[in-house]
Amino acid sequence: MMGTGIFLSVLLLALLILFFLKQLWSRRHLPPGPLALPFIGTILANGFWLSEDYFLKAAKQYGNIYTMWIGPHLLVVLSGFKAVKETMGSFPEEFSGRMVDAFTFAAAKERGIVFSNGHTWKQQRHIGVTSLRKLGLGKKSIEHQIEDAVQTLVEVVRQTKGEPFDPSLPVINAVSNIICALSFGHQFASEDENFQKLIQALESIVKFIGSFFHLAFVVFPQLMSYLPGPHKEALGSLDVISSFAMEEIEKHKESSALHEPQDFIDHYLLQMEKSNNDPDSTYNEDNLAQCIVDFFGAGTETTFTTIMWALLFLTNHPDIQEKVQKEIKDVFDISQSIFYQDRKKLPYTNAVIHEMQRVKYVLLAGLPRQTTKDVKMKDYHIPKGTIILPDLRSVLLDPEQWETPEEFNPNHFLDKDGKFIEREEFLPFGIGQRVCVGQQLARIEIFTFLTNLLKAFSFQLPQGVKKLNETPIIKVTAHPQPYKLCAIPTKT
Repeated sequence: MMGTGIFLSVLLLALLILFFLKQLWSRRHLPPGPLALPFIGTILANGFWLSEDYFLKAAKQYGNIYTMWIGPHLLVVLSGFKAVKETMGSFPEEFSGRMVDAFTFAAAKERGIVFSNGHTWKQQRHIGVTSLRKLGLGKKSIEHQIEDAVQTLVEVVRQTKGEPFDPSLPVINAVSNIICALSFGHQFASEDENFQKLIQALESIVKFIGSFFHLAFVVFPQLMSYLPGPHKEALGSLDVISSFAMEEIEKHKESSALHEPQDFIDHYLLQMEKSNNDPDSTYNEDNLAQCIVDFFGAGTETTFTTIMWALLFLTNHPDIQEKVQKEIKDVFDISQSIFYQDRKKLPYTNAVIHEMQRVKYVLLAGLPRQTTKDVKMKDYHIPKGTIILPDLRSVLLDPEQWETPEEFNPNHFLDKDGKFIEREEFLPFGIGQRVCVGQQLARIEIFTFLTNLLKAFSFQLPQGVKKLNETPIIKVTAHPQPYKLCAIPTKT
């Protein structure tokens, strides 16, 4: 009996050695990386729990181009500005695909902008870009919508009368209403029941993405499809947003504003009408609804999280906040609203906002791509269907590009004369053909919300609190811990 046990143990060990040797041989043309385990891949290589430096640790060990595995899915990570810029610049078309796993397929079915590919993606991205441009990004129309949302937020904050409050609800309401204005042509009252259902659905999805159940769904999709859990709730929340969008689409179809489009739905329906006889057209109501889901998912979460980090950071660093407020006070009267085109008058403020986005980047790494064909990259062979992850966090913290990468330093964006300078290494919105469609909208929102809030209030720590917690909650996004602060109206 003992001999049989020893034999089976030796056989198992031999099979494992054979498996690993076979793995090493089959992957000899891939970039280096940790050894992948059966079924789970390299998930445990950098620790089971995600952290801010999850991908940075691997880069230190394996170099700026390395391989990881998510279950059976091959992932090649590009780390640092040079690797990201050169590689994405050399293979713009080959690296333009979007990774479609079991969850993203169940959620979007390869529709819309974010999780579509090929002809569908090109058409949906085109209508997204052209519609946003026509709706007046950087011009008066969209800024007036943002100004309305800003003033509403300022009044909500004013009602706290200097008492400690959690800014997350008023901020998410304000940011979500910008997407509503852009998509539907109108905003909602914060107490509107359907609007709050929309907010709750967004929060449910954000809570799920990057969780254990999300990873389990990606690695074991067939098993998870039969099991209850948060993945079912997340998919249900996506349906809530999609249904919300479809109701607005129906309302727009009943109106007669198509030839004078006022919002994204109008522009899209007009494009559907123009493409009615085109057999290759992907302009349809399902893709329209998914585009709106994409706007809410991508456009709300990142901007909301950026503003929440900024308020936390400014509260923890009153010296920086005071310097920003002095610059604003020197340029604007208390009754004046600040617009995005005013940023040139506020170089230090603009530098502080950029530096906060750099130091407190809101994503763990960035959104992954997928190769559309086989690629020969340096001495590596990257097969078609490989997931490519340009690690944007590593770019924003690259010690070869930033003087003090780990420290908050507005001088990263200021020249010797104190004038604001653009930096090509500042890539929070991505790079290449998949760069964020709404990046200009996000820039306008973040600048306008923060400057007008800082003109109206000084943000202070609640009594007895020495410092707000700057340790992030890490999933796919990097959220601040829940916090409260006090908004003290500035003196006129």
